[in-house]
Amino acid sequence: MTDAVTPAGTAAVTPAATIDIRRDRRHPIDPMIYGHFLESAFFGNIEGGVFDEGSPLAYGGDGAHDGARDGARNGLRSDVIELCRDLGLPVVRWPGGNFTSAYHWEDGVGPRDARPRRLELAWGSEESNRFGTDEFLAWCAEVGTEPYLAHSCRDVDEAVRWVEYTNHGGDTEYTRRRARNGHPAPYGVKYWGLGNEVYGDWQMGHRSAAAYAADAAEHARFMRAVDPSLKFIAVGKTDDRDGWTETLLGAVGNQIDYLSFHLYGATTQLIDGAGEYDAIVAQSLYFEQQIVEYSDLVGGIAARNAGERSLALSLDEWNIRHVEPATWPEPQPSDDGGTVAREVDGLPTHPAHRVNRWSPRTLADALFYAGVFHALHRAGGREVPVAMANTVNLLNANGVIVARPDGAVRAATYHVWDLYQNHLGPIALAADVRSPSKLTAVRQGDERDHHGEFRTYPATVPDLDVSATQTADGSSIRIAVINRHRDTAIRAGLTLDTSQDALPARAAVKQLTADDVLASNSLTAPDAVSLRDLGTVELTDASYDFPPHSITLLSFDLS
Repeated sequence: MTDAVTPAGTAAVTPAATIDIRRDRRHPIDPMIYGHFLESAFFGNIEGGVFDEGSPLAYGGDGAHDGARDGARNGLRSDVIELCRDLGLPVVRWPGGNFTSAYHWEDGVGPRDARPRRLELAWGSEESNRFGTDEFLAWCAEVGTEPYLAHSCRDVDEAVRWVEYTNHGGDTEYTRRRARNGHPAPYGVKYWGLGNEVYGDWQMGHRSAAAYAADAAEHARFMRAVDPSLKFIAVGKTDDRDGWTETLLGAVGNQIDYLSFHLYGATTQLIDGAGEYDAIVAQSLYFEQQIVEYSDLVGGIAARNAGERSLALSLDEWNIRHVEPATWPEPQPSDDGGTVAREVDGLPTHPAHRVNRWSPRTLADALFYAGVFHALHRAGGREVPVAMANTVNLLNANGVIVARPDGAVRAATYHVWDLYQNHLGPIALAADVRSPSKLTAVRQGDERDHHGEFRTYPATVPDLDVSATQTADGSSIRIAVINRHRDTAIRAGLTLDTSQDALPARAAVKQLTADDVLASNSLTAPDAVSLRDLGTVELTDASYDFPPHSITLLSFDLS
């Protein structure tokens, strides 16, 4: 190994950081935290994304694909399906999101050409309804994921009939309709959302906590009468000054399985975007603070209510938004991925901002995502754990996969999912870390003050953030380390249960980094940010030099 901290030729080096992995403090990591999200009528997420009728890359298109895959599979993008299969998707939430609140599922079943085209009020577009329940569930079967259907929680009978259509095995009008639509057997959809952000006046069906709690209780009761095995996700709210959570859990705490909450980070897309790096990577601390506080709140309320049902949290919307001045020309998707170049010189930059849904994910974003996963790993050991998470979005619209007419590419953040989901162990171990750090103003996500400026809060941000895991049989220790420092490599001494000799002197190393902290992938440069296998590396004095702006996975074989 090269020494990136001290000049060449220097002998012994005292590590700037120490990492002690403790096997006496452990808990499982729920694989559902690596979930995803699709929203209809949302910036190429569905149409032009997972579903692209007539494309030579889609089933039933003009290319060399299996034309027999008709019916609900017709129009599904095969290249996107392959990328999803390669990654592995534990759970996917659909149809939204805000889209859910006005959606009527029966608009999206039956012959596609006979489905109604509707004015769509969440995003101000028109919805063709050509991608509906059967298409989504066919896509889930193709990629091998668990579906999570979100209902508006505005009409009990409509919700009951949706469960009947997807899950009932009897002989009814709805099961016959399902058979006519190509799927005689029940789908067996387990996860069901009871509304979306009902607390917000931007939602159709916005209502008070008491009104929503009554609706959620009635929906859960009668939907479960159709299928007792259903798992329900109710709408939670981290800003609980109005007592939303107390009211909801008092009415429906013994009927639901998850309480949802949503978190978004934010970064500005100004000319010197690289100047935002520190603000981006530090925002995972804000996420962790919100997770811990909400877990404690829900746990305390559940204990007072003496609930019989174990509750978990579902972070079923999360991401980091790329925001830009509203005075800039409207962003448009480029054929190569990302946004078409625009002339912005001289245009006002303050105060209004909008989200650029086509802005590509960068290496800096990848480090932020990794920090959120570390927070979720640690939260898995809490009394009320986060047991599901769904990033917004899977595809396009700031997703982990970018699709354009000529193909699809893994975004920089795709590799974070790959690293954590497919290469870490399923059991979280405690990591006692001493690292260089700095006191700084940490951005509180996309929250603004009355001047339109981002809210911040002073916090100590460590350069190194560590998530340690082990395999189910205990034969391997896997240590994921984020070095947030933009410019400096950090040497860390490694111990296991306080012993320097307990870890082998060799480790298999995988690493995610790039020269440019704002590097992103495109169809013509698909590997600008990629996961690199460095092979087996000899550790010197039980220490490792973690490069700047990087994510490193060290795997130690204990067998």
